[in-house]
Amino acid sequence: MLDIKFVRDYPELVRENIRKKFQDDKLPLVDKVLDLDIRNREIKTQVESLRAKRKTVSKEIGKLMAQGKKDEAEKIKDEMAGDAELIDKLSYEETLVEDELLKTMMVIPNIIDPSVPIGKNDTENVELERFGEPVVPDFEIPYHTDIMESFCGIDLDSARRVAGNGFYYLVGDVARLHSGILSYARDFMVNRGFTYCVPPFMIRSNVVSGVMSFAEMDSMMYKIEGEDLYLIGTSEHSMIGRFIDQILPEDSLPLALTSYSPCFRKEKGAHGIEERGVYRIHQFEKQEMIVICKPEDSMMWFDRLWHNTVDFFRSMDIPVRTLECCSGDLADLKVKSLDVEAWSPRQKKYFEVGSCSTLGDAQARRLRIRVNGKDGKKYFAHTLNNTVVAPPRMLIAFLENRLQADGSVTIPDVLKPYCGFDKLVPNKKK
Repeated sequence: MLDIKFVRDYPELVRENIRKKFQDDKLPLVDKVLDLDIRNREIKTQVESLRAKRKTVSKEIGKLMAQGKKDEAEKIKDEMAGDAELIDKLSYEETLVEDELLKTMMVIPNIIDPSVPIGKNDTENVELERFGEPVVPDFEIPYHTDIMESFCGIDLDSARRVAGNGFYYLVGDVARLHSGILSYARDFMVNRGFTYCVPPFMIRSNVVSGVMSFAEMDSMMYKIEGEDLYLIGTSEHSMIGRFIDQILPEDSLPLALTSYSPCFRKEKGAHGIEERGVYRIHQFEKQEMIVICKPEDSMMWFDRLWHNTVDFFRSMDIPVRTLECCSGDLADLKVKSLDVEAWSPRQKKYFEVGSCSTLGDAQARRLRIRVNGKDGKKYFAHTLNNTVVAPPRMLIAFLENRLQADGSVTIPDVLKPYCGFDKLVPNKKK
């Protein structure tokens, strides 16, 4: 959410930012905000004037009462009754105007970084760099669920009977591999100076609206019926929410945190044949990174965060690339975002396995997360988030890139202590 002073001082810049995001239907919101802001300030000025007048007159009434001039005092009280009614009326209108102003401000997109490429949607995202050599072996690579089934490692049919489409059972060594990757990711980030956390897996609505846009909330979040609670779509939600209404000492920053959680997502819409299996699902687990820092440090942290994901995948010899998200592909709260994509030898293309974002002070402003500067002045913190790893999607890249011609899957040295075995060997009876 933008600062109202910024919109007031730079309305054309806000309009141009909306155009860059190809959201022209939101252009009228700028004028609406400006009109509401003017009316809000008018009301405040009028109310303050009336209250100052009432304070002055109250003193006058007190003097008259002290002098025994009760009739004169009562006459002035009667004259002031109309002002009291007007104050109540204006105060009620002020509440309505401020609510509408906040609601409208939360729909206007954040100002994107000047480095963000301009484009309408994800087809116009820009490849930045590749890490590792993508290889297509000289043998056929089965679909990822077929690979898992060769190890008796997945049961989709039972999951459909129990919970419906978009769920899965991981079994045996594939389940152990899944857990091993998450444990390795935890230690990988701890070794890089991040503090490990396990957050609540449900959050209240005021936290949801603080960390994401209304459109994202509707398309992603599962609500607990009868309670003011939502299942988290990522641990970023509860990790940033942890600091709601807090004033952080400047010398406590940066806060570099890594969190584990299950994640729950509606995943509305059809996504195509390549997203069946365990690519796009309603429930998964993830290791995340979250940083809260001073504004001047946010871009430095942005670069550090996405490098962590690249290094994590490369430590298991999985080729990846980075993709800069264009303006039209950015969620409204994001200032800049970069996807990390892993190589799929079967599809002969890359696919997303992580997303790194800086949101400027948008989340902090919504959640009132402030920093107490050394000069005594308070300001809003900047927040960033990035995926370390999100299996089972990451398992697709892992299994395809480490599959051998005999159907086995080799385990890299960094994972062996976490898995307890050196390779996956097919054992499903045909």
